Amino acid sequence: MAKSLRSQCIVTIAIHKIMISKDLFEAKKILDANGIIGFPTETVYGLAGNIFSEAALRNIFEVKKRPLYNPLIVHIKNKDQLELIAKEIPKKAIKLAEEFWPGPLTLVLKKKERVSDIISAGKDTVAVRIPNHPMALELLAMLDYPLAAPSANPFQSISPTCAQHVDNYFGKKLPLILDGGDCKRGLESTIVGFDDDQVIVYRLGAVSVESIESVVGEIAVLNENDENPDAPGMLKKHYCPQKKLILTNNIVETIHENLDKRIGILTLDSQYESNNILHSEVLSKDGNLITAAAILYAALHRLDEAPIDLIIAEQMPDIGIGRTMNDRLVKAANNGID
Repeated sequence: MAKSLRSQCIVTIAIHKIMISKDLFEAKKILDANGIIGFPTETVYGLAGNIFSEAALRNIFEVKKRPLYNPLIVHIKNKDQLELIAKEIPKKAIKLAEEFWPGPLTLVLKKKERVSDIISAGKDTVAVRIPNHPMALELLAMLDYPLAAPSANPFQSISPTCAQHVDNYFGKKLPLILDGGDCKRGLESTIVGFDDDQVIVYRLGAVSVESIESVVGEIAVLNENDENPDAPGMLKKHYCPQKKLILTNNIVETIHENLDKRIGILTLDSQYESNNILHSEVLSKDGNLITAAAILYAALHRLDEAPIDLIIAEQMPDIGIGRTMNDRLVKAANNGID
C-alpha cells in the first residue's frame, strides 16, 4: 500500500512539472494547434491564443468564463505587426507607442477586417500592445501571428502575477503554463483610446495618467462601463477576492467596527495590532508605490487564502500608480459579499 501511494505521488508531481514549464517550443506547438496557454507578461499572466483561430478565442472565453461583450487585448511582437490588425492610426497613438512600447500601455485603434469580432466584442476597434517581458517577446518572435491574452484568472477574480496563481485557478484545464517568474509591474496595462484628437483612458493601469499627459497633453479618464465596455477592466466589479474586502481611509476605526471578525489587513507601509488581526500584508515599508503596486495582487491572493473572515484594505495615496491601485481596490470591494 505504501509503495502504491508513493508511486501515485510521483506521478502527480511529474504531471505538475510538465504543466508549468519554460519550454517555448512546446508552447508554440500548442498555440499552432489552436490551443491556449498560460502566458507571462510584465503586468499579469494571460490566457494566450492565436488571434486568427476562432477555436482558440472561444476557448479563452470558455475557460475564463468571460462574457463575450468584454473585448480582449492583442499582443504583438513589434510595431511593424501593428499594420496587420489596425488602421487609421492617430498621430498621438504613434507618439505613445514610441514612448511606451514595449510596455504596459494598450492602444484601442480602428481594426482591420481580418480581426475577429470575437476579439473586439463586435466593435470596430481592437486593443493592442507589445509586452515588455523577455519570455513573452521571445515566444511572440517565434510565432507567425499575434496572441490574444486576457488575464489568466476566472472572470472578475484577482489577477495572477506568477505561474502558480494560474495553476491554482485552472489546473488541468491548461496544457501548459509558461513560467516567466513574478510579474515586475504587477498591475494590468493602462488602456487608452482616441476620439479625434482627444486621448481617453478607458482603464487605469501600470502607466500613470501623469506619464501619458507628459507625452500627449491633457487626457480624459473614462474608467467604468458595465453595459458596453470599450476595453477590459471597465466593469464596476472586478479583481475580486472570495472574501469580503472593505476599502477605508481610517483603518483603525474600521478594525474597531469589526471586532467580531477575523481580520486580514492590507496597508501601504504601516503595521496595526489587534487581537482579531490574523494576517497582515505591508506592501512597502518605505511607502514606495511602484514597489507596492508590483505585489498588490500577490498580497490579495495570500489574504484570500488566509483563515480570515474579512480583508480591510487601506486607501493608497491617490497619485501616480497609487490612483491605479485605488481603482483596483474599489472594484475588489464591489464583490457583493455580505
